[in-house]
Amino acid sequence: MSSIEVKNLSKSYGSTQALNQVSVNFEKDKIYGLLGRNGAGKTTLLNIITNRLFADSGEVLLDGKPIMENDCVLSNIYMMSEKCLFPEKMRVKDVFKWTSQFYPSFNMDYALSLSSKFELDLKKKRDSLSTGYGSIIKLVTAMSVNVPYVFFDEPVLGLDANYRDLFYRLLIEKYSERPFTAVVSTHLIDEVSPVIEHVVMIDKGHIIKDEPIESILSQGYTITGPANAVDLYVADKDVMSYDMLGGLKTAYVSGKVPSELPDNLEVTKMDLQKMFIKMTNDKEVSK
Repeated sequence: MSSIEVKNLSKSYGSTQALNQVSVNFEKDKIYGLLGRNGAGKTTLLNIITNRLFADSGEVLLDGKPIMENDCVLSNIYMMSEKCLFPEKMRVKDVFKWTSQFYPSFNMDYALSLSSKFELDLKKKRDSLSTGYGSIIKLVTAMSVNVPYVFFDEPVLGLDANYRDLFYRLLIEKYSERPFTAVVSTHLIDEVSPVIEHVVMIDKGHIIKDEPIESILSQGYTITGPANAVDLYVADKDVMSYDMLGGLKTAYVSGKVPSELPDNLEVTKMDLQKMFIKMTNDKEVSK
């Protein structure tokens, strides 16, 4: 099966270790969520995969072939950066034409259709766009480059709720019509969770989760009720943290959702954002 294979990547900036022996695979025709706190190493990882940055050690392979300085392999990959790299004085439509020179698979008709849906003015120069429309021009371009692997780094930065929802719907629509591998790096975890199939969590330069989203969501739950009853129930459980609200206590527990509970306790599945927060929280568990 076609895949991008990341093997033992390490990268430091001075005394800061951005990536530490990171290994992960991005398989063909899946939508991934790359989740991590600011500074966790997400952008560094994406920049190395797309040959915009060199690793200190390790390698990246596409179908067994090294990506580094390999134009033939890199033509199968596109990255939407958080930072806009298009020429500042270039008009929107010219950005599309410019991109099509590097990616012959670029679909101009689709780009124009998306521009209309996002109300993107094709005559405007790139440096005159707002933060939101700066993201939209990058989004439209990335969605219109028909390559097997597309990486989105904070794709909805500055977009309002309606346009964020439009992007997620268009991503699913495009994937349904023409499957490809999309890797979405974002901090808006609740919004992206209905879209993604597989989760890669990175924390302090290490991969801490690399699993299908259904598997991750089955690994945690919350127990809520009177404090004494909660403490008694979770005494032998792996508790990530606790919350108190009024007279009720909530425990965030690692493990399968129980089938039976005492009548005075309530159980709910933990959503992906809550799971992420609990897994990347440095604080010690406090009762």
